[in-house]
Amino acid sequence: MLNMIFAWVLVIQIFFFSFCFFFPPIHGSLQSTDTKHDKGLHLMSRISLPPSPAPEAVSPSYNPTTIFNVRSYGAIGDGVTDDTQAFKLAWDTACQTEDSEVLVPKGHTFMIQSTIFTGPCKPGLKMQIDGTLMPPDGPDSWPRNNSKRQWLVFYRINEISMQGTGVIDGRGEKWWNLPCKPRKGFTGTTQPGPCDSPVAIRFFMSSNLSVIGLKVKNSPQFHFRFDNCQNVYIESLNIKAPALSPNTDGIHIENTNNVKLYNSVISNGDDCVSIGAGCYNVEIRNITCGPSHGISIGSLGIRNSRACVSNITVKDSIIKHSDNGVRIKTWQGGSGSVSRVTFQNIHMDTVRNPILLDQYYCLTKKCPNQTSAVHISDILYSKIKGTYDVRSPPMHFACSDSMPCTNLTLSEVELLPAQGKFVSNPICWSAYGTVQTLTIPPVFCLLGGTPEMLPQNGNERC
Repeated sequence: MLNMIFAWVLVIQIFFFSFCFFFPPIHGSLQSTDTKHDKGLHLMSRISLPPSPAPEAVSPSYNPTTIFNVRSYGAIGDGVTDDTQAFKLAWDTACQTEDSEVLVPKGHTFMIQSTIFTGPCKPGLKMQIDGTLMPPDGPDSWPRNNSKRQWLVFYRINEISMQGTGVIDGRGEKWWNLPCKPRKGFTGTTQPGPCDSPVAIRFFMSSNLSVIGLKVKNSPQFHFRFDNCQNVYIESLNIKAPALSPNTDGIHIENTNNVKLYNSVISNGDDCVSIGAGCYNVEIRNITCGPSHGISIGSLGIRNSRACVSNITVKDSIIKHSDNGVRIKTWQGGSGSVSRVTFQNIHMDTVRNPILLDQYYCLTKKCPNQTSAVHISDILYSKIKGTYDVRSPPMHFACSDSMPCTNLTLSEVELLPAQGKFVSNPICWSAYGTVQTLTIPPVFCLLGGTPEMLPQNGNERC
């Protein structure tokens, strides 16, 4: 019996010893210096832990645009139905919404009466024109109570972007054929009668404006007009009207400053760009202009008015098959000044008056001689090259007897006849300036020094 008990005790001791040998305590393994095993245990412990709390959501730094589709406000877009009220309702709603967009959808043609879109509006307003806009067809279709001097007016707007892939069609042909309009260019005749014609798009007393990417054609009068505006950015416009369409300036600015006009194509029956009184800090770059009447400052000083224009730059552009190239035109009897103007790196292709400075501007042959004039000074013509139409001299500086032009500068001007080999001589009158490099044709007619008569008081200069 005792032997049996002894045997069982021995078996239990052997079993216990074997268990301890093969299965050491777990806490001993956690203290092991074996890196491989330590990493594996560390990974297992991470998996077993509860998940970390999710990070707090970060609000986006932009506000999504709220879109107001004019068709959602009742616009039909069939080219016949009057969609004016739908456009005004969409505008009024978007105007009071921050970061909003008035959408003119593609695939539709919207007929709109003469309308004023009024501000001020909330910031971030956009007008996305992807369809076609057009007015009533001609003066007989124009409502009697509506102004015939303007079509779409944007008034007192601070910050708007007008852009899109659509077309603004002014339907101007019936206006151009009014008896009062010269229908055959300079040789045409006019007859008495009503002559008001609408500007297609007018911005008035507005600021921080962008007009980008639009196609505008066949306006009854100016295609774009900016009056009393500031901070205007215009890019990638395509403006087109027939070469003999009267008064169809592409872009006209008046009393407007800080203007940038880039990368656009304009062909029409008048100036591609015209700069009126009260404009300063205007930069025009990379414009293809023509057929047209060129790029003009003026006309200024009409009806003995005072005009101030300064800091104008036109550069890196092409003017082709046009009546004029770069032009400054003023009426006799005006006052004020044009100063600090640069025309640089401009290519002329068969242009009748590539460089024209005319202080005797007159639409008839009956303008009286007057002694006062807008003073013109500090004008640079640099790298003006190409060909001219031999019907007129390539350079024409006609300045006032009583108020001569001063500090005209020519550099790297090369203008050759588009046909033939005869090179016309430049024309100068009361024009003072310098020629920095050899020009083609040579310019010997500029006067040196400073004229005795120059404006002295503030009423004559700006």
